Amino acid sequence: MNRKIIELKQLSKNFGEQQVLKGIDLNIYENEFLTLLGPSGCGKTTTLRIIAGFDEPSGGEVLFHGTDISKVPAYKRDVNTVFQKYALFPFLNVYDNIAFGLKIKKKDKKTIDEKVKNTLKLVGLEGFEKRGVTLLSGGQQQRIAIARALVNEPKVLLLDEPLGALDAKLRKEMQSELKKIQQEVGITFIFVTHDQEEALSMSDTVVVMNEGIIQQIGSPVDIYNEPENRFVAGFIGESNIIENAVMKHDLLVSFDGFDFECVDKGFKDNEETEVVLRPEDIDIVSPENSRIKGQVKSIAFKGVHYEIHVETPFRNYLIHTTDYFEPGLNVGLSFGPEDIHVMYKM
Repeated sequence: MNRKIIELKQLSKNFGEQQVLKGIDLNIYENEFLTLLGPSGCGKTTTLRIIAGFDEPSGGEVLFHGTDISKVPAYKRDVNTVFQKYALFPFLNVYDNIAFGLKIKKKDKKTIDEKVKNTLKLVGLEGFEKRGVTLLSGGQQQRIAIARALVNEPKVLLLDEPLGALDAKLRKEMQSELKKIQQEVGITFIFVTHDQEEALSMSDTVVVMNEGIIQQIGSPVDIYNEPENRFVAGFIGESNIIENAVMKHDLLVSFDGFDFECVDKGFKDNEETEVVLRPEDIDIVSPENSRIKGQVKSIAFKGVHYEIHVETPFRNYLIHTTDYFEPGLNVGLSFGPEDIHVMYKM
């Protein structure tokens, strides 16, 4: 396990009467790609700005290698930030944009030249030194912004929705490019986004936030497959959320009039719970092969799968499948114990 590089302890932030962060506890490790994920106004950017030193916390601590840096000004912190608006200097060429921070630190010409060229190679823009930044595409400008931050060799790189201004295709390309850069430089990346797919595809650790509170911390696989509450289940991907389930006992949950074997345990006997069934985990079968029966109400082609709504006596289910089923068809729904994810009731 890598060492902790940043610890947030009971971090809070108020803007006037509004409390934006409500006691955040979070450990961030060396060489980790960690993403703060959540809707607008959840506190993710405020958390990033406090780590960067642009905002001061109202309460709590920001520890860097065990030392509280809450009062340390931004320019003295071993972190650099890449913003959604790249904030490049339009009157400087690519080389001078990247070299700017090194010149401020009064590095010698040979060191600057070596570092700028190495960083340009890292972001795949060798030979662009003399180009004007205003002549570059959005993706190229974003790489320059990343290069300008990395050339200073920070211990932590903070990225505030840096892909937000790119079109969908370029955004996907830059997701894999960013992950590759992070692995090559071997430093901690803290990434802010509201895009679930972006968070799941790039991160080692995802921190889901809502209303100034951390809802869940885990790997992308854990966050998707084992959401801890209804907010996480609803925010990460699409879900069928069953709000009135009962955990009869370990490994047995009851909903929609039937008991189902599951893989969850640790709940009280007969505890009221909620259940998540992902649309891709439900199979449509013939009615006689299932206890849950319903009728296909609608079907829409989504490119890689059909999105089907099935109406049952208890609820409508959303199913993703590559098979076509006619609206009006009577069907059964099938899923296994490992497809049922039981959550504590909110």
